[in-house]
Formats: sequence, C-alpha cells, structure tokens
Amino acid sequence: MTSTFPGISISTERLVLRPLETDDVPALAAMMNDEQVGAWTDVPQPFTEDGARDWITERAPARRAAGRGLDLAVTEFLTQRLVGVIRLTRTNWRVRSTELSYIIAPWARGEGYASEAALATARWLFGDQKFERIELRTAADNTASQQVAQKIGCISEGVLRNACIAHVRAEDGTWTDVRTDFIVWSLLPEDLEGAGGHPADTGFTTFTDWN
Repeated sequence: MTSTFPGISISTERLVLRPLETDDVPALAAMMNDEQVGAWTDVPQPFTEDGARDWITERAPARRAAGRGLDLAVTEFLTQRLVGVIRLTRTNWRVRSTELSYIIAPWARGEGYASEAALATARWLFGDQKFERIELRTAADNTASQQVAQKIGCISEGVLRNACIAHVRAEDGTWTDVRTDFIVWSLLPEDLEGAGGHPADTGFTTFTDWN
C-alpha cells in the first residue's frame, strides 16, 4: 500500500499552511508569473489561471494520492492572503525522506516567510510523520534560497555540477535556458536544535475530508 501525506493545516505565529483551494487561483497565477519564479523554477511562463486551476484540482491531489509529495498554500494568519507555496517532492517512504522547496510571492518577500514556513513544515515532518531527512536543492546563484536553507539549520552537502537549468529573460520577453549547478542541502531531526528564527507554537490540524 502506498504511503501518503495526510490532509494537514500547519499554523505558526504569522502563517497558516493549508491545502491549495480553487479560491487561490488568481493569486497563485499572479505569484507564478513573477520574474524570480520564472528564473529559478520550471513553472511554465506565462503561467495562466487555467494552469493554476489544473495544479490545484488535478496535479496536486494526484501527487498526494500517489504518495509522491504534498503541495501547501502559505497564507498570512491575519489577512488570509496567499503569500507562498511549500512543496514536498521525491518522497521516499521507506527511507522517510523528501525534498522540500518554497516559493514566496513578490508581494510578501523580505518578511522571513520562507524560513518560517519551511521550518514549520520540517518540524511537522520530523515530529508527526517521523521523517529522518529533508533535502533542499538551490541553484548556485540563487542566494536568497540559500539563505533560507542556512537559516533553518540545513547543512550543505555538496554540489551537483551542471544539474540545474535556470532561465534568463531576453529583451524581447522570451526565456533562455542557462545551465548551472545545484547546491544540495540536508536537514535532519537533530539539526533543528541549531535552527534560528523558531516560529512560536507551531500547531497541526488534520483535514480528514480533504481529497
């Protein structure tokens, strides 16, 4: 039987991480059309609302049902606006490991939301789900993503040479692929003891009816 992640809501002092919903379509599409998202991810550009709806209603539920991963909306507790996405991919249930990535909306950067959301997710994975390893991969020139990895306590394990494809926008608006290196980071349960910026009172709520 394939192991799968439960329906979950994770709350921190400032954020609520929850399943993506169809009401998120406009904000998700706007977030994914950002220049930095286009540069450092494989999200199709331009990213349409139809693409966002397909992600929310088809691809994310399919990944979760197959046990491959989990996509969570990152929302502000006070305003409930969408400020990012946390993704778990390449999940290995026998080894209890998964790869974590994060995207923060351009209207919410500089607030420390990526590290707060990633750290809360890691605590849930290690505590509630009994995972033993979380892996992050950051493009060699993506210093902002590397700073998040360092802030939550990740250890740099090495470089995957020429393993990442970044994207550069030309003057005519088209995107060009550029090969670069991946820096591989890992986070183990014992590493959390040294993580800075602990969010206060992380809480979990299970959605038993989430499909």
